[in-house]
Amino acid sequence: MTRTELKELTLFARELAIGAGGILRKGFNRALRVQYKGRIDPVTEYDLKAEQYITGKIERRYPHHAILAEEGSAVGETSDYLWVIDPLDGTVNFAHGFPVYCVSIALQYKGESVVGAVYDPERTELFWASKGAKAYMNGRTINVSTESKLERALLATGFAYDIATARKNNLGLFARMAKKAQGIRRPGSAAIDLCWLACGRIDGFWELKLHPWDTAAAKLIVEAAGGEISRLTGDPYTIFDPDLLASNGRVHQAMRKVLGRRK
Repeated sequence: MTRTELKELTLFARELAIGAGGILRKGFNRALRVQYKGRIDPVTEYDLKAEQYITGKIERRYPHHAILAEEGSAVGETSDYLWVIDPLDGTVNFAHGFPVYCVSIALQYKGESVVGAVYDPERTELFWASKGAKAYMNGRTINVSTESKLERALLATGFAYDIATARKNNLGLFARMAKKAQGIRRPGSAAIDLCWLACGRIDGFWELKLHPWDTAAAKLIVEAAGGEISRLTGDPYTIFDPDLLASNGRVHQAMRKVLGRRK
């Protein structure tokens, strides 16, 4: 992939994220048709509208690219290029009028994320990064925080939709970490959590049972901002792994110790 192609793809991903975010913003705080994929796992018509907008644009411009999207869109059987899309990360928040949600768009090339864009319509904040470059928010370079003490760190986490029935539900880990960190927040959007880590608003994040579209874009942004990402075990993380530990790098080992995993 040439630098020119990477630049064009990055600009395209940013345009897609902003365009889809505009669709979501029009539907926010309005009466919604909400369906459920599980007991507490909703999908609204705006999830679908935003996804159709994104996939339609990709299909027209890059018809031979493959697509993996949360609400089921799939295009292309085999390709070196794979778009990984969450048209609305934070659907529960969106459905309740709680203003924390975003669009997440990533492009993988030969199995590696090379472009990531996350757009927060409520704060009009666009985060992005591309392979080998810095991370940005609205054109400004961003970096992770410099906090090195866990007791002074502000963290974020989330809980899977099967929290009521699953044995591994993050509640025990949350309780342990709450006793060690300065504070823990649960905004309800993994992509936003990770972008806020990238720009220094929080110092660390962990979660279980994630999906590729939850982290594909934000992982690249965090790493470009100087952050560290692994699995809870300390092993290397890929977007197809279910658990993630992310930090500014300075509190990573302390977080992993509290989470009580091997290695």
